[in-house]
Amino acid sequence: MSNRKPLSLPLWNEQYAAPFAPTTFQEMKDRGWDCVDVVFVTGDAYVDHPSFAMAILHRVLEKAGFRVAILSQPDWKTVEPWRQFGKPRLFFAVSAGNMDSLINHYTANKKVRNDDAYSPGGKIGLRPDRATLPYSQRCREAYPGVPVIAGGVEASLRRLAHYDYWSDTVRRSILMDAKADIVAYGMGEANIIEIARRLQAGQTVKDLRDLRGVAYALGGRESQEQFGPESQPTAFETQTPTVVIPSHEEVKADKAKFVEATRLIHQNTNPFNAARLVQFHDKQAVVVNPPAFPLSEPEMDEIFDLPYTRRAHPSYKEPVPAHEMIKDSVTIMRGCFGGCTFCSITAHQGRIIQSRSPESIVKEVRKMSADPDFKGVISDVGGATANMYQMRCTRPDVEAKCKRLSCVHPTVCKLLGTDHGPVIDLMKKVREEDGIRKVFVSSGIRMDLAQLSPEYVRELAEHHVGGRLKVAPEHTSPDVLALMKKPSIDNFGLFAKQFKEASTAAGKPKQFLVPYFIASHPGSGLPEMIDLAVYLKRNGYRPDQVQDFIPAPFDIATCMWYTGVDPMTGKPVPIAKGMRDRKSQRALMQFFKPANYFEVRDALIEAGRADLIGNGCDALIPAQPPKEAIEARRRQANGAVQGDHYHTVANPAKGEPAGERGAESVKSKGYRPNRKSAKRRPGKKKGDGADQQR
Repeated sequence: MSNRKPLSLPLWNEQYAAPFAPTTFQEMKDRGWDCVDVVFVTGDAYVDHPSFAMAILHRVLEKAGFRVAILSQPDWKTVEPWRQFGKPRLFFAVSAGNMDSLINHYTANKKVRNDDAYSPGGKIGLRPDRATLPYSQRCREAYPGVPVIAGGVEASLRRLAHYDYWSDTVRRSILMDAKADIVAYGMGEANIIEIARRLQAGQTVKDLRDLRGVAYALGGRESQEQFGPESQPTAFETQTPTVVIPSHEEVKADKAKFVEATRLIHQNTNPFNAARLVQFHDKQAVVVNPPAFPLSEPEMDEIFDLPYTRRAHPSYKEPVPAHEMIKDSVTIMRGCFGGCTFCSITAHQGRIIQSRSPESIVKEVRKMSADPDFKGVISDVGGATANMYQMRCTRPDVEAKCKRLSCVHPTVCKLLGTDHGPVIDLMKKVREEDGIRKVFVSSGIRMDLAQLSPEYVRELAEHHVGGRLKVAPEHTSPDVLALMKKPSIDNFGLFAKQFKEASTAAGKPKQFLVPYFIASHPGSGLPEMIDLAVYLKRNGYRPDQVQDFIPAPFDIATCMWYTGVDPMTGKPVPIAKGMRDRKSQRALMQFFKPANYFEVRDALIEAGRADLIGNGCDALIPAQPPKEAIEARRRQANGAVQGDHYHTVANPAKGEPAGERGAESVKSKGYRPNRKSAKRRPGKKKGDGADQQR
């Protein structure tokens, strides 16, 4: 620590923050280092804030005495960035970033997104598709023999054979395609420290295979020796039961096997009773050890008490949008026991809630208030679900055996501790701190839990809502909600009434809810979306944005979407897969937009609901298209015949090549087999015997 240089944080007491990790060779030299222990490769911009994985993992490694360099958004087209720090003494740590790279790049309709919230200025193109693969490959190329440890959301959710929406195929475990030795799945603080200490002590990558929360691939011979017909159980196997799930070849060829594998995977996610999973890929076995145990409150405090600067790296000339959104937020817990089938939070963070102590949270708030750039407004005090703070099963002996995927669906478990007292006390403490003007809860709440505590709803409405509160009823159809593991839409109605009464009592009658709904989720067809549209109209909701279902790897809902079967019940599920169906569902959710008029009209007629066209109370659209709808259709028609669809005639007088503009870019590839160009081969003339023999 003697080599630390003063931070460029004017007027801010430097006891609160430590320097950024080196991001260049020169920065490494400025720290007085001749090498680093770990090079952390990430697809995100480097932001030293505890909402960013690279910041947390850097800080925990740093506290443990290891030297870490951050290789942020490197140019993957060359190996040189991977060599700039020299050979790392222990290992490369690879992550695609806080988001799956494909979800980061593409919309539900597989169109390229216009921005990347995790890049400076929101610029796109600074990370590759499936970033874990090329990043790991470059690590191997740069320094063969240095261990490569992959982690993060992208690698975690692809640790076994999975359906890939973007290629519409069942892909192998990421371990079979990436050049990584191990995937550390889930939240990785405890594992990355253990890995670093073991490798420093002289152990090899193979010695890490007994760790919880890791997945690894075996060679063909090892696979047969350990899991073949004549294999003998090891000491580790006798302590941890092993379940062999259908192989990659089976789940790719047979959707029933994919359903079976999904069910087995999700039945083994509780760290207290999960089996070790084995899935063969041809002759090789991919082994997934049980998840890591949840962190204790002191362990959570230790992570979040580290000296983060809470800033983006000073080399960036433009702000990082994701950082701008969360820079003044405070994470109070992680994990979610909701078990929503379309959400990856439970799969990544775990079902068991892990909370920080009030003292640790208040300490972070005081650090924030000491920063001269802080304006006194905390944008969020929450986590995956803000009002799950310090909630957990009241019977640890039952929790250790429980296989239930949701503690709140179909009903709230009677053993779940649902006391909102701790989170109410916490919110009071935070808002009473000196230098704090306002504290918001913007990360969303679980309505069925909030209803159990009128006091919590009153506190929320009076002190912690900035005019609107985000909630997620998701749908109105009972069948779709059951597939999602979400409560009835009546639950949303009751909470809306409760929140309105609390807001009025607090003298804030204009506060309102912002409900989020999903289009094209498994089980949702035109009739279900039409019912949702009618519900929205009756209740005066006009969604600004539409959340389209994206089949993310690993999720239960993704299995439904791919196979048409609910893996937990075995019952068939109707699916809207076609882009036309998905577009219709999106339009129905925003039926009030003139640009969607014709799409909504066609959907209503197709579904036999022409009664919703006209001037009735429930009518979604008028009988005659508004002028704006006609104009929008005209613009769409004009756009369809522009660009590559036609070419204007060139003007040779202006030096343009004769013919059609743009046509010169289309080059002939030749018509003969194996001919790479349109040029004739030397010595060959038309009519030659050689040509005739072809």
